[in-house]
Amino acid sequence: MILFYGCPDDEPLTRAVSAAREAGVEHLVLDQSRLAHYDLVFGPGLGDRLRAEGRSLSLDEVTAVYARPLVPPATVGGPAARARTDAFHGWFTEWLDVAGALVVNRPAAMESNGSKPYQAQLIARAGFAVPDTLVTDDPDEVRAFRDLHGRIVYKSISGIRSVVRELTVEDESRLHLVRGLPTQFQAYVPGRDVRVHVVDGRTFATAVDSPAIDYRYAGRDGLRAELSPCELPGEVARRSAALAAALGLPLSGIDLRVRPDGEWVCFEVNPMPAYGFYESHTGQPIAAALVGLLAGTHTGSPAPAGV
Repeated sequence: MILFYGCPDDEPLTRAVSAAREAGVEHLVLDQSRLAHYDLVFGPGLGDRLRAEGRSLSLDEVTAVYARPLVPPATVGGPAARARTDAFHGWFTEWLDVAGALVVNRPAAMESNGSKPYQAQLIARAGFAVPDTLVTDDPDEVRAFRDLHGRIVYKSISGIRSVVRELTVEDESRLHLVRGLPTQFQAYVPGRDVRVHVVDGRTFATAVDSPAIDYRYAGRDGLRAELSPCELPGEVARRSAALAAALGLPLSGIDLRVRPDGEWVCFEVNPMPAYGFYESHTGQPIAAALVGLLAGTHTGSPAPAGV
């Protein structure tokens, strides 16, 4: 039995659920908007059981879980319903770390993305180049870093999504704000963006051509982003797969940029990637590969040289 855990309007989850239906794989969807109606029972002699959507099953029957543990939506009902929702979410996500089933991905493994500077050290150990980085709350250090590199960008330190922006002359008047919020600054890296999704050692690479600093939000600035499937050099594919494995992530989204001189730079590894955006633009069967992993029909293999 495969469990899908997340919100019903979350595209990566819905794509995976649809792929499971098409493959005829037995599964159960745990809707985070309905947690107040579910039961999770732990206890000696009773067996660990899940009751949801009219079904009751032993947790030992669960062979795999694809979890998108987003913050549960607001619960309809009073304090009791909210308490049940919070309790279920808390116990279930804790169980994901100790479950004997395959979990994509375990919460503990996803924690490396909670500190981007820490994760960058792990990325470097895997053999990827990483941008020169400064984390500071001192405006003078930011100015010196900009003078050293010419062009720099800034982003959040944590795993919370933020829009990557280039530091401009207009930002000079706001630099004092870093005194209240340490910020990550990085040397600007020229080149072409490539997002690599790794599914149990298999790589799906998407090239992104866009003049935007952060192509995910190109539309906000009136710019475009063109996505297309691409081939990775064999060594880059193997390194990407090895990085995902080292982080304990059966599924990951790795953000790379290939410089004009051919060097591959890695920015970060997303442990809960919104792969649907890339799949919809390229037709790459990422959801199907994910379901194959969950169902045990894909056993993994060394990363191929291309898509």
